[in-house]
Amino acid sequence: MTNGHAPATGTPRSTLVVTAHAGDFVWRAGGAIALAAARGEKVTIACLTFGERGESAKAWREGRKLDEIKALRRDEAERAAAALGAEVRFFDAGDYPLVETAELTDQLVTVYRDTQPDVVLTHPAEDPYNGDHPAAHRMALQARILAQAIGYPGEGEIIGAPPVFYFEPHQPEMSGFRPEVLLDITEVWDTKRKAMECLGAQQHLWEYYTDLAVRRGVQLKRNAGPNLGLAHTTMAEAYMRPYPQIAKELA
Repeated sequence: MTNGHAPATGTPRSTLVVTAHAGDFVWRAGGAIALAAARGEKVTIACLTFGERGESAKAWREGRKLDEIKALRRDEAERAAAALGAEVRFFDAGDYPLVETAELTDQLVTVYRDTQPDVVLTHPAEDPYNGDHPAAHRMALQARILAQAIGYPGEGEIIGAPPVFYFEPHQPEMSGFRPEVLLDITEVWDTKRKAMECLGAQQHLWEYYTDLAVRRGVQLKRNAGPNLGLAHTTMAEAYMRPYPQIAKELA
């Protein structure tokens, strides 16, 4: 995933991940995050909510209270981000529903200008099962546009036009998702699995996303040349691109 130009000398590439809930960045983009971090790149995760209401059923059934669940999910997300090699910033905007506001979008503009991302990862536009994901998507894209505008108030330098990649939703067939980019995460799979296992509140998803990585890996091999030396068991993540790829050659 590249925007076709190298960063300034001595400045590591920057990836920004805008995610609705504390677990989303792990399941959907943990491999991409770990790969970037392993290359020495800076990865920042903007985590809009802890997923405390809608994605913490186990904790609620155990009788935990709201503040306790928030603390639990924050701890899980911090440990997962650390395992992947990323920094996570929490907004505590409240989930189910995540409400789009000008204030929250403005906070994201600040993050864009602060991190100067070369790549942005976020949710796709559709998810009929979880309205928080499209809300995060819309704010992520709106903030990207505003962060480019020299007349938009706020601190920091304006950004360019970093390419955006949509990570895979939980039920892709129902969300208009097409696996346009297949990312080989085999070399960092163990790291992603370790991060997944930090999310005890959603342990039921560990095997689901392991199986998904296997299936996407099979598809990656199917769509790659026969002489690429791919591992017998290749693990992969799928992404979509909303904007054109910029290139000097077709590949």
